[in-house]
Amino acid sequence: MHNIQDLVYGLSNNDDKKAYECLKQLKSESSQSDAVYPFFDIFADMLDDENSYVRTRGIVLIAVNAQWDSDYKIDEIIDKYLKHITDDKPITARQCIKVLPVIAKYKPDLRQDILNALHRANPTRYKESMQSLVVKDIQKCLNDIEKL
Repeated sequence: MHNIQDLVYGLSNNDDKKAYECLKQLKSESSQSDAVYPFFDIFADMLDDENSYVRTRGIVLIAVNAQWDSDYKIDEIIDKYLKHITDDKPITARQCIKVLPVIAKYKPDLRQDILNALHRANPTRYKESMQSLVVKDIQKCLNDIEKL
């Protein structure tokens, strides 16, 4: 395992393969301990990145660190986070939707905000080929949250 700080900085690497490798290691560490959580603010800043891959990495790392969020940092940025349900890039939107049940599981007080945002989402902004995929993702996410 690399130094966590090096992995976090590697998330913005221009080489997407290296950045993805950093993401995988940070996700793995986040599932086992709160060692990655101190970098939460960096992940939150990634939500505004012009590169959709960087935004996606921030989205995923925020979700996998929800279980460690004793400082209510997700609560503070939830509106900004939920805007990515209809991100400019449909792939990023799909990744956001897929990890929302993780946030809903560990942050039950945010479930209604998440559900409302999913119900308001308008997938018609995407090309027809992506619309049905986003709709299916939203439906699965809603079902998964209902089961919590």
